This record gives sequence, C-alpha cells and structure tokens, in this order.
Amino acid sequence: MLNGRDLVVAALLGAEEYGFSTAPLVAIGCIMMRVCQMDTCPVGVATQNPELRKNFTGDPEHVVNFMRFVAEDMRELMAELGFRTIDDMIGRTDCLDAA
Repeated sequence: MLNGRDLVVAALLGAEEYGFSTAPLVAIGCIMMRVCQMDTCPVGVATQNPELRKNFTGDPEHVVNFMRFVAEDMRELMAELGFRTIDDMIGRTDCLDAA
C-alpha cells in the first residue's frame, strides 16, 4: 500500500487489514539494496553491526509524516465517495468504477 487510493480500493474490495510493506522503510532511508538478511545494510536500517548503524540517518518522524499523508489522501477519497468511516467502506464493491 503506497497511497490513500490503494487503501480505499482494498477496503472497497473487502480488506479489513492493510500491509504497508516497504514504504515506511523507504520513508526512513532504506535504499532497497536487498541485503537485509546478510547484516550488511549500507544505510544502517536493517543491521546490528555498530559500524553500519552509524550510517543510519533516518528519523521516525518521516514515517509519521508518510502515514499522515496516506491518511489525509484516504480521508479525501472517502469524503468524495460519501463515507465517514473505513468500516462503512468494507466490501462495498458497488462503489468501484471499472474505468
């Protein structure tokens, strides 16, 4: 899930839980080197190595801002569709447009 539209479509299709995958990791500085399991993360996100952890410049506030933007985007789309809560949206495939 990368934006509010993704969440709205998922809810309308019936999703009750949402996964954000790597988007919050990217928000705090992950560069997707795909070496997490080898403990050699060059930016210090996914490592226990003290030398590599020194490279970490991420800030949790970046993840908070990302989630706020996603929530704001989702809220605007919900208002356009006439929904007040996410629970009201779940499974409402009649609101989807195939365009």
